[in-house]
Amino acid sequence: MSTPGRGIGPGGTGIRLHAPAPGWSLDADVVVVGSGVAGLTAALRCAAAGRRTVVVTKARLDDGSTRWAQGGIAAALGEGDTPEQHRDDTLVAGAGLCDEAAVRLLVTEGPDAVRRLIATGAVFDTSAATGEIELTREGGHHRRRIAHAGGDATGAEISRALVEAVHAAGIETVENALVLDLLQDAEGRTAGVTLHVMGEGQHDGVGAVHAPAVILATGGMGQVFSATTNPPVSTGDGVALALRAGAEVSDLEFVQFHPTVLFLGADAEGQQPLVSEAVRGEGAYLIDADGVRFMTGQHELAELAPRDIVAKGIMRRMQEQGAAHMYLDARHFGAAMWEQRFPTILAACRAHGIDPVTEPIPVAPAAHYASGGVRTDLHGRTTVPGLYACGEVACTGVHGANRLASNSLLEGLVFAERIADDITAQARTGTGPGIPVPATGPLQPAGARYEVQRIMTDGAGVLRSAASLRRAALALEELYATALNDLEAHGKTAEPGVDTWEATNLLCVARVLVAAAERRVETRGCHWREDHPDRDDAAWRRHLVVRLSATERRALVVTPTESADFPSVRVPLDPPNPPSLEK
Repeated sequence: MSTPGRGIGPGGTGIRLHAPAPGWSLDADVVVVGSGVAGLTAALRCAAAGRRTVVVTKARLDDGSTRWAQGGIAAALGEGDTPEQHRDDTLVAGAGLCDEAAVRLLVTEGPDAVRRLIATGAVFDTSAATGEIELTREGGHHRRRIAHAGGDATGAEISRALVEAVHAAGIETVENALVLDLLQDAEGRTAGVTLHVMGEGQHDGVGAVHAPAVILATGGMGQVFSATTNPPVSTGDGVALALRAGAEVSDLEFVQFHPTVLFLGADAEGQQPLVSEAVRGEGAYLIDADGVRFMTGQHELAELAPRDIVAKGIMRRMQEQGAAHMYLDARHFGAAMWEQRFPTILAACRAHGIDPVTEPIPVAPAAHYASGGVRTDLHGRTTVPGLYACGEVACTGVHGANRLASNSLLEGLVFAERIADDITAQARTGTGPGIPVPATGPLQPAGARYEVQRIMTDGAGVLRSAASLRRAALALEELYATALNDLEAHGKTAEPGVDTWEATNLLCVARVLVAAAERRVETRGCHWREDHPDRDDAAWRRHLVVRLSATERRALVVTPTESADFPSVRVPLDPPNPPSLEK
């Protein structure tokens, strides 16, 4: 039942997006923002415990990043495999920055979480001979532990099962809705979200969902770069919302570039077709234009090394040969294996005029996954009371400096369950009204989206340096300062709308990413500094935590932790005189 709009506006930094006042509202116990594996798992578990749950999603329920996942979900399900072995592979991939407690939790709770996913209705590929789940390998894994569905359509199958379960449970959903800002009460506690619904339906325009618990499961921010495997909706909305609400983010400099993305030309922009790591897991290998394998000898696992190592190997070979791409050779699979095991990838390649049955596939790295995000504890709680985060938008400490292949779906699953359990273990509470706060941050014009992408691709892509990052930082700051000056001097800002809200969110996360990447003067995991090519554990085996300054809305405060341990979200991070950098 809709109720008149209450006072809106978050506490925290006192910043919110320019937007019309909500014209409609809903009341709930929990609002979940996002409809991938993390969001829908959390919603189903909260609803099953009797909490009135509303799911808000930016497109249709099945249009998030989850359905694009090809490879699978990693868990110690096979004979001879153990959670300890999965833990060790995860820690190696994370390059010294994983939170070991979070990793232990992931690998020990993971197998049962996958079994519960199967009980929900997800159907994984099984062996015709044994009936057991068929497992494959991907980069960084020493054992076959990747469960897959439909050959290379695992994400689509998981999404199908969860969407059907949500419909069957009667959970209220609001589709085609871009979340805007967090509602907070006078004490800074979560009181819901504001959102804008696009198109026709029961709700249209700006509205609000009032709830004492908000779960951010908004996915990634790959659209901050020109070429990415992420869908168009991945514009960093959750991270930007959390920052405006006063939350902390961490490890945003660690953006994983998938090594094998179908190369469509040097000027290709937007979402690019992924060639799953599972193709290499089944025996495909990387070659240059002369047919020479170049990953052998670079790592004990060759093409199945962790993704950062393979991406660097490809980039080095490209630099050495002045080439725009390398090749992935799987011609030896034969037509039958391609058609049965990788039908989605086969169709994508053929749609672009490439037949992997008879020719090598041109590939190059592209932005794929954000290992960092909104900082949480082991229950998914952020530094803002009542605000939770899970999936790619979160930084749980599991991934460290580089995500191990196929750990992302598992992380979303495990931490979504833990969030739901934390919420339902608490007494049911109502919400106070949000405190009205005027919009203070400027909106970017819609065209700024492409400018941000150009700046980030040129200055903060796979290869970074002090010079490239400084250029990027100055260019991003100029975009922000121009809009801020227009607002403060002339009271002008871009017209509120989906394009300008997304551009503003992209600029926000881009500034944070570049500030952290500038500060981290080493190469670690998927953060590759050409001017500092070595890993420096003495100085940099620590996290960078970023927040927006509460006193000056232009400032980013970057604070290093004292060690690789993830600090508690319930204890103030900063010592009395923290070493910080405001930008």
